[in-house]
Amino acid sequence: MRTIAHISDLHFGRVDPAIADALKSDLLDDPPSLLVISGDLTQRARPWQFEAAAEYLRQLPHPQLVVPGNHDIPAYNPFRRFINPLKHYRRCITQDLRPVFQDDRLLVMGINTARSFTRMGGIITDEKLLDVQLRVREAPAELFKVVVTHHPLMPAPGEVRTDLVKRHAEALRVFEQCGVDLLLSGHFHLAYSGDVRTHHTAVKRSILSVHAGTATSTRLRQAEPQGYNWITIQKDHVEIQARAWNGRQFVAAHTTRYTRVDGEWWPDEALSR
Repeated sequence: MRTIAHISDLHFGRVDPAIADALKSDLLDDPPSLLVISGDLTQRARPWQFEAAAEYLRQLPHPQLVVPGNHDIPAYNPFRRFINPLKHYRRCITQDLRPVFQDDRLLVMGINTARSFTRMGGIITDEKLLDVQLRVREAPAELFKVVVTHHPLMPAPGEVRTDLVKRHAEALRVFEQCGVDLLLSGHFHLAYSGDVRTHHTAVKRSILSVHAGTATSTRLRQAEPQGYNWITIQKDHVEIQARAWNGRQFVAAHTTRYTRVDGEWWPDEALSR
């Protein structure tokens, strides 16, 4: 069994300090096997915001796997946006834009989807897909495979907004061929999960897609409180506990359990009918 704490969209520059302190306490009380941070560490990619984010991450459990988001690229500095968009991210957070975590149970691969040509959208390039293919090829086949991006590959249920990461169809084909089991992302500031095939009918492999809301910022959507995902992984079982801020601390808001039967992920309530 492995546990992943999945946090996203911290947005330093718009962080509530009380919530950030409570999140730190929650994570340190029961450290996960891996802490995943799926982008938007800052609000405006300013040096002081990256420095604050870096100091905060140093206080959280390790190991960590971090990818940047669109807010981690300067929005209003055209020169730096196109010439060296992740300069401060690399200086303060990590030089590694192709992060990977591997042990005897998990293979977790991070993809940088942030790009200079748009303030909001992201893209998965052929180069990054090739990197996933090579990492999977070099790893033991039995590992549970996870891909982390900032931008989602699946929209929220009933959500009109469907600005998914560019080239998501190409990416899903590669993930299917590579036997990816789980996708983690953020960006929409909404927590939800499901099988990618509910939206992408051309995909044949059952792949779980799990999305985190904003962990610490005041930038809420649909009045959903700050929160993060605590994910427990076994080979054919995944439990996602959404932990939410209640004004005093982070508490278990709801738990979704999935079981893989004949290669397909099913929520446990569907299996019990």
